[in-house]
Amino acid sequence: MSKTEAPEGTPEAPEGTTETSEDSDLGAAGAKLSTAPREREEPPNMPRLGVIGWVRWFWRQLTSMRVALILLLMLSLGAIPGSLIPQNNVDELKVQDFMDRHTTLAPLYDKLQLFDVYSSVWFSAIYILLFVSLIGCIVPRTWQFVGQLRGRPPGAPKKLTRLPAYTTWRTDAEPEQVHETALAMLKQRRFRAHTAGSGAGSSVAAEKGYLREAGNLLFHIALIVMLIAFAAGQLFKSEGGKLVMEGDGFANTLSQYDDFKSGSLYDTDDLAPFSFKLDKFVGTYQEKGPNRGTARTYRADVTYSEGPDGAEKKKSIEVNEPLDVDGSKVYLIGHGFAPAVTVRDGKGKVVYRASVPVLPIDQNGTATGAIKVMDGYRDKNGKSDQLGFNAFFVPTFAGVGKGQMFSQFPAAKYPVLALSAYHGSLGVNSGVPQNVYQLDTRKMTKFKDAKGELLKQRLRPGETMKLPNGAGSITFEKDLKEWATFQISQQPGTKWALAGAIGAVLGLAGSLFIQRRRVWVRAVRGADGVTVVEMAGLGRSESAKVPEELSQLAAQLHDTAPTASGHDPDAEAASDADHDSDVVPAEGAEK
Repeated sequence: MSKTEAPEGTPEAPEGTTETSEDSDLGAAGAKLSTAPREREEPPNMPRLGVIGWVRWFWRQLTSMRVALILLLMLSLGAIPGSLIPQNNVDELKVQDFMDRHTTLAPLYDKLQLFDVYSSVWFSAIYILLFVSLIGCIVPRTWQFVGQLRGRPPGAPKKLTRLPAYTTWRTDAEPEQVHETALAMLKQRRFRAHTAGSGAGSSVAAEKGYLREAGNLLFHIALIVMLIAFAAGQLFKSEGGKLVMEGDGFANTLSQYDDFKSGSLYDTDDLAPFSFKLDKFVGTYQEKGPNRGTARTYRADVTYSEGPDGAEKKKSIEVNEPLDVDGSKVYLIGHGFAPAVTVRDGKGKVVYRASVPVLPIDQNGTATGAIKVMDGYRDKNGKSDQLGFNAFFVPTFAGVGKGQMFSQFPAAKYPVLALSAYHGSLGVNSGVPQNVYQLDTRKMTKFKDAKGELLKQRLRPGETMKLPNGAGSITFEKDLKEWATFQISQQPGTKWALAGAIGAVLGLAGSLFIQRRRVWVRAVRGADGVTVVEMAGLGRSESAKVPEELSQLAAQLHDTAPTASGHDPDAEAASDADHDSDVVPAEGAEK
């Protein structure tokens, strides 16, 4: 047995061009190895397009793979401002702060809808065009692929020697026997094979690698699934935050949230009925080494129940391990301390007692906050007044004279509360909402110390700061509580998005690593009565696998139909050399 092979290529002319005599020899055998639409070369001097013609032209451009890739790139680029610029649907306070700091850029950004990227007109237009483009590209390709699955591989071209991979030998076996053996062998190797033609023009045609086109379609369908899942997630999502102190609880109703945002089609009646109580927050930290202060344990132990009469259950919420209740997920996103304080008036009457949460400003737990006494306090003359204290808390103080008032460690090893005192109008009755963690002192008067300065004092647990002129006192109690912040989110479509992402990866892998190829076997009785066996292979793209696979198939078939006895190998080699002179490799193929 001898073989002659030329490197693999695809010698088919693009649709809409004139075939050469060499290309026409392949006919249908070299066509339809892909469902990808081909670019058409329009003839010159085309007639003028009417309205329908322009619509068709626009539709062809929109549904082309080139435009789909451009739109996908534009969508990715359009999402960049949404990550770099504060968004109204995420944090309106950051947007307002950005506007205050960038008075020139902010109006321009606002006109371009850069503070609302994902709901902007231009982002929505790209999104919808990409969606339409993918559907318009997939539907015809799917029907074409289904037609290919229902059809049969085309018969062998007239000149198999023109194919990229080719081999031949002469055998004493009958042509019918060779065809039957080849058919069984190819089906055993999971080729779709059949006998094409009849009589002397019959051959075995086989095809394999349909999963390549299936992978292409799966990839594009998965993109559509991801787009739909993303849209559903934005339209029907809900997200809210809640700060809960140890011993306190939360019920999933709108009034219980500190802040709440939802998609435009979300109905607040769809809030899942559940509640939970923060039993304890557990935090441990690295004591020594370069990672000192790094959290080792960061856990919120809660008791929760589903529905109004659900049984109570225990759960530990950790980072990336949320509580999942009836489609809603409760994430642990923050932690801090709540110093307990007691405020008394000049007569020693308790007018305020509470644990006041303070917000961390660094990784070691340094925190700021405000204590506001709005009702119940009267000055020494019996006149109703309001008290306000700016609070600065550190869980581990370095000590007097050992640096500024910043915490040295995130655990409460040496807690200190620094206060500055005011009295007057807190502004809470003006009807304008204000930050509960900040003190508005514009309408307040400072309490002054003996030097006439603002009254300030650092307190350890159990210590008291006296207000001047018998105005009362404030005590830092020893009961130091901790709090945790939770994000409660309901995001439909996440499982579909995950399925789409997995499908896209699988489809892309299939389209990249699976080779679509065809194999033909032709056995014809020669003039001397000896059967001439020809085998050839053709792949969709250049690959060394087609010649290798053809070599393996030929070797297996040769075991059943061996080279004819008494055949002169030297003569066959010379004959093969003559064949080599007739082979025309595909354009661009290596010689």
